[in-house]
Formats: sequence, C-alpha cells, structure tokens
Amino acid sequence: MSLVGSPAVAADAGALPQLTATQIVDKNVAARGGLQAWRAVKTLTFSGEMEAGAKENPTLPFTMKMKRPRKSRLEIKFQGDTAVQVYDGTNGWKLRPFLGRREVEPYTPEEARAALDWQDLDGPLIDYAAKGNKVQFDGTEAVEGHPCYRLKLTLGNGEARHVWIDGQTFLESKMEGSPRRMDGRMRMVTIYLREYRSEGGLMIPHVLETAVEAGKKTHKMTVQAVAANAALDDSLFTKPQVLVAASPLK
Repeated sequence: MSLVGSPAVAADAGALPQLTATQIVDKNVAARGGLQAWRAVKTLTFSGEMEAGAKENPTLPFTMKMKRPRKSRLEIKFQGDTAVQVYDGTNGWKLRPFLGRREVEPYTPEEARAALDWQDLDGPLIDYAAKGNKVQFDGTEAVEGHPCYRLKLTLGNGEARHVWIDGQTFLESKMEGSPRRMDGRMRMVTIYLREYRSEGGLMIPHVLETAVEAGKKTHKMTVQAVAANAALDDSLFTKPQVLVAASPLK
C-alpha cells in the first residue's frame, strides 16, 4: 500500500480524534470538494497580487494558469514589464525583465525539480497513489493555534515533505515547499494556507504566505479571482518569446 494507515496516536494529540492516515487524507479530499469534482478540473486560472520582496516589498499583479498534466504559466507585471515563468510538464523557462534580463533562460535544476514536485493542479494528496506519492501519519502539532495532523509525504522521486491538516476543517494549514538556496545554503521553505473559500464547489486558499528559513521577511500571495476549466491553449506553456515580456496581463 502507498498510504500507511496506522492509527494517529501521539502524546500531543490533545482533543484530536485518533484517525488513520487513510482517514485523514479521505477527509481532506472531501473537505476540498471531493475526488470527482477535482478530477473534473482540467485547468485552473488564479489572479491577484503578490509581494515582490526586496526592501520596498511592493505588491504586484499576477496571473497563474495551470493545465493538466503539470503545465503552468505565471505572469507578474511591474512598471510596464511582465515577467514570465513557464513549465510544460518537463521543461521550464523564465523571462525576468525586472532584473535587467531580457533573454529567456531555462529553469535551473533546482527550479525544475521544484516545478515537477508541486505543479499538480490539485495538490499532492488528491489521487496521491497515481502520482507515485506515499503518505504516512507523523504526529500532531498546532499551526497558528489550531491542532493539526502532520502527514509525511514522500514524493515519487523519494524526497520527503510534510503537510499539516487542520483537525477541524481537514484543509491544509501548512506545507513544506521545495528547499531554496539562500546565502549559499539550501534553506527550508514553509507555506501557510489561509482564507479558504468555495470556488465552484472547490475549496481554494486565497492567501498563501511563504517563509524561508533564516529569512527576515515572509512573502504573501493573495488570490482575488479563480476560474476553473477555462480554455487554455498548449502554446501558453511553451518557451516564451522575448516579446511576451512587454505585453500586458490579460
């Protein structure tokens, strides 16, 4: 079995009921809208604002388009330019005019690995076995004052991540992202998921806040609109042209 179903027994479980890992995942899938509803989603488009970081930390408009299997396109607009990150399911490219880089660059090996790990449109727990993932119960822990079940997620490439499931809502409260290089070292990345709202019957977090180990600031992404199953041509997920950098977000 890919999913370990041993009972969740831990000294810090507090008031949380004892559940197997299988039960926790099943409740998470149901809370997010149900397996069949997510399987029916072929594309997702998010738009909103994200913090840019740096000293001034401005908020920038973004659009994220995702299409099965594991295709994604992120556009971020700033001062008349548009940065683009594209992943076609196998290869990734980026165009970053904000940094004075007007040439299309391939993803680094670390960026490609992160994209492959986390670009599933519906996340790593839905249809986990078909994605080659394994999930085990790994204790309980409070996240921002809420008791959570902690699950250990082993991806198909053998890398391990943790996901925290709220013990009341059974929605994801926190997850570990792909480690990020900073100051010459690989640093742990933590993503907090907040303000879930129903979008066509799917529960979607509208605030995602990313913290990097030893970083002084977190970076927040706020989702303002969500569209499911909009028609997205495959050409959107191919290597971008330089001209794209000057085009406005749509």
